[in-house]
Amino acid sequence: MTNEFVLEAVTREFPESVISSSEPYGMLTVEVKKEDIKKIIHYLRDSSLGFNFLTDICGIHYPEFPDKEIGVVYHLHNMMENFRLRLKIFMSRENIEVDSLVELFAGANWMERETYDFYGIKFKGHPDLRPILNMEDLGYHPMLKEYRLEDGTRTDKDDNMFGR
Repeated sequence: MTNEFVLEAVTREFPESVISSSEPYGMLTVEVKKEDIKKIIHYLRDSSLGFNFLTDICGIHYPEFPDKEIGVVYHLHNMMENFRLRLKIFMSRENIEVDSLVELFAGANWMERETYDFYGIKFKGHPDLRPILNMEDLGYHPMLKEYRLEDGTRTDKDDNMFGR
């Protein structure tokens, strides 16, 4: 299995869905339309491509790009071929909602809750979307870049230590 083979298979099956692709550090990374992410991952899991393991779901925040401000990154793994794939979707801040993958991968439950908790991304169809690591009454999503990385009352650390 090669990056070219997987990209060609996804592009052939979903020609209107693929926005771009790249290979940072040799890993195939494909940006797709957010409304198609669930059917693309379903295809990747159930086709002969055999991406049978969801390694990770995480959020990203690029405030400098208003049309692509919020993103979700999915890492899939074909365990038989030891092949990894990264899928990305982006959305504006006004429409932070994407389909849940819990019915495809049970492990998505925790990952989607964590992503919701930290970035405010809502997963449609999730069975129990509520904060998992932050306090219920926190009132904001702390990984968005408009919030400080450290508690403002601390004097021993500041955001400069974290590259901001």
